Amino acid sequence: MLALKKKYYLFVENTREFNLNLIKIRNKFNIIYRNSTTKERIEDLKVYRRRCKQNGVNFFVANDTKLLSKINADGLYISAHNKDLHTNTYYKKGFKIIGSAHNQKELDLKIKQGCKVVIYSRLFKTNYPYKDGYLGIQKFNIISLRTKTEVVPLGGINAYNLSKLKNVLSHSFACLSAIKKKPAKLINRLF
Repeated sequence: MLALKKKYYLFVENTREFNLNLIKIRNKFNIIYRNSTTKERIEDLKVYRRRCKQNGVNFFVANDTKLLSKINADGLYISAHNKDLHTNTYYKKGFKIIGSAHNQKELDLKIKQGCKVVIYSRLFKTNYPYKDGYLGIQKFNIISLRTKTEVVPLGGINAYNLSKLKNVLSHSFACLSAIKKKPAKLINRLF
């Protein structure tokens, strides 16, 4: 059994990493572009942004307000390491603001930064050797109930444990490494 959600957040590091033709349902998917290693041309990003708009996919830019304006993205993604409190001015300009957090202190900061959605990590155990610990469904649900801001789970979500998400108190979930490894397998399970 699969737990269907209203929104899906997919992290990509370059525009060639994820094929938009895999998405068949409009207005459910949100792509978060966070490329810190190689710089893509602005023209290529504008083309990808237009394709996202045609497919009904929201396109967010991570931590780069200049790029946000240049390509007219749907919104700004603020990572957990970004402590800048001036980001809420972009919400007033019509951009959506989402953020990420790993603990209660970071969650409170994201709310002050104007985030309407906060991606909270880590829900399930991951295979990363340098990352210990995870929340589990019960602890995540307690955090979700404590705040009025929408909290979205991230971490360890893959094609094998998608059905466990039906027990999570969130209308969405975020995915990072499963999209990189087997995007078609995961996307096909979401319909």
